[in-house]
Order: sequence, then structure tokens, then C-alpha cells
Amino acid sequence: MAAPEPPIPAPPPPPKDDTKDELAALDALEKEASEFNKDAEIDRILKAFRLDAYAVLNLQPGVPDTQIKIQYRKLSLLIHPDKTSNPSAPTAFDRLKKAQTELMDPKQRTHLDECIADARMLLIRERKLTTDSPEVKAPDAEFLGAWRKKTVEVLVDAEARRRKQLRAQMQEEGREQRKVDEEVEARKRRREHEVKWEETREGRIGSWRDFNRKVGGNGGKGEGGKGEGEGKKRKKMKVLG
Repeated sequence: MAAPEPPIPAPPPPPKDDTKDELAALDALEKEASEFNKDAEIDRILKAFRLDAYAVLNLQPGVPDTQIKIQYRKLSLLIHPDKTSNPSAPTAFDRLKKAQTELMDPKQRTHLDECIADARMLLIRERKLTTDSPEVKAPDAEFLGAWRKKTVEVLVDAEARRRKQLRAQMQEEGREQRKVDEEVEARKRRREHEVKWEETREGRIGSWRDFNRKVGGNGGKGEGGKGEGEGKKRKKMKVLG
């Protein structure tokens, strides 16, 4: 009798595939990094000086319009409120949009460029430098920081003047509007007076007729039917000579 065959050993378990776990971990890290970048950019935009559209968009003055559009698109996609849970995203997005609109408007961008240029010249004068000075031709971080600070001062001063002019304009417009309103009210009162005068015209005419009839009934004489002057004694005239 043949001996029984030994049992066939079970195949070893397949090697554990760690690829999926690694990919999931990488995805989580990328998502965390992405959220960190979004939060950091939102924080940067909110801290940027809002009157300086270049600072809000993180651009250098003088860049072409194409660069402004590219930068705005990149940042707007990064911090869009629909793509982040950061509660400050809507505010940052609105400031970003406002900055892009200002830089794409020729008049507003020219005003901003002029303020930045004025700040540079003021800084040069304060430091008794010239446009040919090495510090100006090749500005270091300290000079650029001082330039940004001076730009803030110039922009604040320009905005204060703009608001003052706007208030003066609104006050002048208010005075003009009050003048117009007063003229309209005066014309209205004159029309109402004329209407009332016409409405009482028949009454005035009737009163005048009644008065004339009463006077005519007395024969034009005074009291007692005597004419004016009757009843008075005539003075005798003395004969001279």
C-alpha cells in the first residue's frame, strides 16, 4: 500500500502593496500644503496696503498689462472663496479684484504711478542723494523698504486731499440743490397766490360794485344830502378902498 502524499503547503500571502497608502499620504500632504499656501496668501493680501494696488497683487510698479492679468488669474484661483474654507477669503478676493480693476484703468494707474514716483523723489531729497547715486541706481532692501513706507505716506496724503475735495464738491452741489429747491418753492408759492387771486376776483368785483352803488345812491353828497361845502357859511368879503 502506497504511502499518502504529503499535503500541498498553502501559497504564501502576496506582498503587501503600500503604494495606495503612500499615495494617500502624499495627497494629504499636498492638500495640507495647498491650504497653507491659500491661508498665507489671504493673510498677505489682507495685510497689504489697500491703496497700493501693486502691493495687493504682489507686483512691481511698471509691469505690463499682460502680467497684471496673469497674476490676478493665478491668485484669484488660489484664494477663491469656493476653493477654500478660510472665512477671510471673500474679503481678500474682493480686494484682489479691486486692485486688478484699478491697475487696468489708465487714469487710476497713472495716479498710482505718479504717487510712487513722488515718494521716490521725496526719499532721494530727504537723504540728499541724486538719481545717479549708487543707492538709487541699485537700491538695496533697506532703500526699497523706505521707498514703500514713503509711498504709503504719499498715497495717504493724496487720498485725504481727494476726500476733502469730494466733500467740498458735495457741499457745493448741496448748496446749488438748495438754491434750485428754493426757486422751485418760490415759483410754486407764486402760482398758488395767482390761483387764489383769480378765485377771489369775482368777490372783489362784487364788493366794488356794491360800494359804488351805495355811494351813488347818496348823490355823491355827504351826510344829510347836502353837497360838500353846503351848510358852511360863506365869509363876507371886505371891500377895499
